[in-house]
Amino acid sequence: MTVNLIAREEQLDIQDPLRHYMQLDDINETDPSETHQVSSELLSVLPRQSHSVHDEILKLSFLKNQDDLQPLVSITLSMDAAPGCGGVAWPAGQVLANYLVKKGPSFVTGRNVLELGSGTGLVGLVAGKLGGNVWITDQAPLLGIMHRNVLGNKLESTVTVSELNWSALSPLFDHSNASVPYLGYYPSRGSLVSSNIPSPDLILAADCVYFEPAFPLLVQTLSELVGDTTEVLFCYKKRRKADKRFFTILRKKFSWIEVSDDPHRHIYGQDSITLIRLFKTKTNGVSGNRAQQAEIRDRCSSRMSS
Repeated sequence: MTVNLIAREEQLDIQDPLRHYMQLDDINETDPSETHQVSSELLSVLPRQSHSVHDEILKLSFLKNQDDLQPLVSITLSMDAAPGCGGVAWPAGQVLANYLVKKGPSFVTGRNVLELGSGTGLVGLVAGKLGGNVWITDQAPLLGIMHRNVLGNKLESTVTVSELNWSALSPLFDHSNASVPYLGYYPSRGSLVSSNIPSPDLILAADCVYFEPAFPLLVQTLSELVGDTTEVLFCYKKRRKADKRFFTILRKKFSWIEVSDDPHRHIYGQDSITLIRLFKTKTNGVSGNRAQQAEIRDRCSSRMSS
């Protein structure tokens, strides 16, 4: 590395100390110049963003249409890498949040929305700005940063922070019994704590496929939470060959289709980011519930046209 290049890298680090968290993995070992080109295309469809160097604040502006002069949604996001990778706004989360903005307020207004593995809470915060009744969930070390982001965006009335440990989900909600109003969760320390989370109409998950031992836990959690009419949007970035194991496990309980109504799909797809809709399979595991899939597709289409 030349002296000039080192100096340039140091200058960029001063301007944006979080920039390395946003660098995109090159899983296909392509030519570096080609990877840079693809990443630049992806950045062109992600929300406009600016960093505060000293406070580790990320400001994101989401446009409903590319030629809009004013953003439909603006988010101020505290970031903190100390609790692990969850304290950073990763690209797949931005892609999913951007998709919600493209769909518009009618897609989430009045719906009970649950985000899994929220991290900073970005996706759920956007859903809250659009009018959803939102619960953002993650493990205990990330609750603090999620609380800060809810307060920082003045979303206390619409977004609730809850601990949800995938390995300790207690399925207290009976989706077939409307008289049972809430889900309950066993947090990591073993005591029963009700999170007062209604059965979700919409589940959101982004960048949750990264820790292989958690794959079966995530699938089981999804299976416990999804009811007959629950819609699930799942966005992930393929980083390792081991990620295929997650979908092998997922296939035992869910089928899925790629979201086709996102105009930016071909761009983020080049960076190995995929947005899919999940459908819970029948309890006998033989085949997917086609009637359920058709019902959810029809509902999605009607929301898109409204």
